[in-house]
Amino acid sequence: MQNRILPVAKHQTDPKGEMLVFGEENQGGFFWSLLWTLDGPDADPIVWFRAYDEPPIAEQEPLSGFLIQFSLYEAAMGADYVALSRQLTGQQVDRLTERLPPVPLRPFWRGTSTRFYVAPGLVLHVSDGGGENGFSAWAGATHRGALAPLADIPIE
Repeated sequence: MQNRILPVAKHQTDPKGEMLVFGEENQGGFFWSLLWTLDGPDADPIVWFRAYDEPPIAEQEPLSGFLIQFSLYEAAMGADYVALSRQLTGQQVDRLTERLPPVPLRPFWRGTSTRFYVAPGLVLHVSDGGGENGFSAWAGATHRGALAPLADIPIE
């Protein structure tokens, strides 16, 4: 597992005591949290991303959308069958995603603007790292046959 949502019993406050940490990166470099209040969180609160020595940054989606994106990201990263390509152009990304429905949420991972595309048994996430060939793509599938929609696209 790349990252994890913590069970309620493991929730803790951040180092400043301002946020309730509910998710973390597998190596402990960053975490996700909710604003810590005595009244408890809103019904669909803002999720805050924070590297341990940086100020918190609001995720683009509230908790409901964030959890969908988090689950899709982890499903792709932990899949038994994967395909990965780095340094893609915008045209290559268009070809790669043209037959896959996009997940209708704002980008995940604010710094890399990750978007998701899905098909039966397949999750593809495309990240924009900036620059001319700044895109990368990662596809995770439950079965290698689920990667078939990507097979005839001329991308290394």
